[in-house]
Amino acid sequence: MKIFIKVVELGSFAAASQHLTLSPQMVAKHIEALEHHLGARLLHRTTRRQSLTETGRLYCEQCRLVLQAAERADSLAANMLGTPRGTLSVSVPVTFGRTVFLSFIHSFQKRYPEIQVHLSLTDQLVHPTMDGHEAVIRIGELDTDLTAVSRPLTAYRRVICAAQTYLEKHGFPRQPEDLMRHECLVYENSGGPVTTWHLSQGSVTRPVTVSGKIISNDSSVLHSAALGGDGILLGYEQALLPDIKNKRLVRLMPRWTVPDRPMHLLYNAGPVMTPKLRVFVTELQEAFQPEASFRR
Repeated sequence: MKIFIKVVELGSFAAASQHLTLSPQMVAKHIEALEHHLGARLLHRTTRRQSLTETGRLYCEQCRLVLQAAERADSLAANMLGTPRGTLSVSVPVTFGRTVFLSFIHSFQKRYPEIQVHLSLTDQLVHPTMDGHEAVIRIGELDTDLTAVSRPLTAYRRVICAAQTYLEKHGFPRQPEDLMRHECLVYENSGGPVTTWHLSQGSVTRPVTVSGKIISNDSSVLHSAALGGDGILLGYEQALLPDIKNKRLVRLMPRWTVPDRPMHLLYNAGPVMTPKLRVFVTELQEAFQPEASFRR
């Protein structure tokens, strides 16, 4: 049932096999065994993708309920045993995940060796449970109709910087408006390129429209481009600090700040919160405690 649901969620045997670390042939055998047991076809198969039959759609809904009930039963037993264990599926933004979060996971698994963390890095909007994750870290304002439990974390702080080689060639921006005449490295999210940067000084905030020849949805690409002297970067402070300290990058306009973005942990507690999720939530909140206020 778990394999069947994963095929439905990801849309193909190949994608499910990579997620589950099984061969596509083994995934197909599990689906065939289910169909043989039921005496009904669950999936319409094509060379590229699978789609649900009507029977498959109804069966998938019931499978989810059955697996949730099994998870609750396991949770009750685990609570009695008192030892957090099992696989914990977590979705984290890419840059945050590649930097400070990895060190947290390293320490977390030392303390809880029986918990296996399945880590997914994505900047797409992910919803707990609906996307198959037990915990999600999200950057930005939350939806007002969000049903998941949310816990505030350390704000996502950003800085503007560039390589000395770029600055020697193009000069230093002194005011926010100067950025309009510079080559900027533009991040692209699901809504398109983010070409408006907001800079603040005291109670004054100035929006600036930037442009550049390099646009990417991968912040590590933009980071590398900045190191290569290709433009000015607006990025996550924790990811850029080592290069700033080693003078590979120069922090620009220190009197102007970029408003911090809120960051939250989202999860569905459910009727019974599993020990693995409970300790993860506790440890994460202790490691990334929000400041009394973040810069606006």
